[in-house]
Amino acid sequence: MALGTDHVTTTELSAASRTRSNSAFIRELWSDEIIAAYKVNHVMRPLVIVMNHNKKKGDTVHVPRPTRGSATAKAVETQVTLIAAQETRSSYLIDQHWEYSRLIEDIAAIQADDSVRAFYTDDAGFALAQRVDTFLHALGAKFAGSHASPLVEGSAYSKAVIGTPASSALVLWDAAANTNAGNASTIVDEGVRLLVQELDDNNVPSMGRVLVVPPVEKRKMLGIDRHVVFDQIGDAGSANSMRTGYVGPLYGAAVYVSSNCPTVADAAAAVDQRAALFFQKESLLFIEQLAPRTQTQYKQEWLSDLFTADLIFGGGVLRPEAGIAIIVPA
Repeated sequence: MALGTDHVTTTELSAASRTRSNSAFIRELWSDEIIAAYKVNHVMRPLVIVMNHNKKKGDTVHVPRPTRGSATAKAVETQVTLIAAQETRSSYLIDQHWEYSRLIEDIAAIQADDSVRAFYTDDAGFALAQRVDTFLHALGAKFAGSHASPLVEGSAYSKAVIGTPASSALVLWDAAANTNAGNASTIVDEGVRLLVQELDDNNVPSMGRVLVVPPVEKRKMLGIDRHVVFDQIGDAGSANSMRTGYVGPLYGAAVYVSSNCPTVADAAAAVDQRAALFFQKESLLFIEQLAPRTQTQYKQEWLSDLFTADLIFGGGVLRPEAGIAIIVPA
């Protein structure tokens, strides 16, 4: 038995008895499964601001960006000082439409085990979730939290840093350093603490901060005693990082590992560096206009069922000062 999203109990038919392309169980059951797989495979989406734009028209969302005002001392028997600021807004496009389609031939539907359905729905959920994560990761190229004027978005990691500081200061990423091989370096303990300070200096809330690193950086961070040993973090037994391999929370930020961290090219065009991200939840905006849906249609000319899953979304950088990209070796 399967429970659909409308809470109506339906009877699942076997593959051998499915003779009509509009059998109800196909669409309802597959929709439930793909949404579950889509959510499970997300890393970035739960870490950012999500705007539900489902069933709404339009391809652009305007978000007001009011200017912070300053308080003024009140002089005796004088008029108050008005703040006359021209408020601005940011516009975010909903221009991402991704789909996943497969043909399921009648012979396969009749002869194959029902578990083939689970593979396709799980694979579709993973593929769509990967597109969302890739989209959100790419927005990190515009982070400006490490810059003297952080309210202005960067581009192509123009305001990114490297993981190893120098003279107690973060070092900007330079793709042309070291004879065009770039100066990417691993994230060290002092580097993490300086990243925290940068967001503190930018008045970014401490709640909701995360550090997303590629697998290679997780391996290196697990080698830093301060992050894993008992006399530093106080976790013993099965909760200790040396036993579980889990890093975090680290200086108030949860640590996540994502294989979708983008690859970054140096000036010699060698793609041998990757972009980790340290950011607060309000730095990025994800707008979902069409949640993952599945549709099936019988194609007589192919003697097959066409199965398609798709979603529509958009978004952008909401607060560039609330995030920092860190370029590390691949």
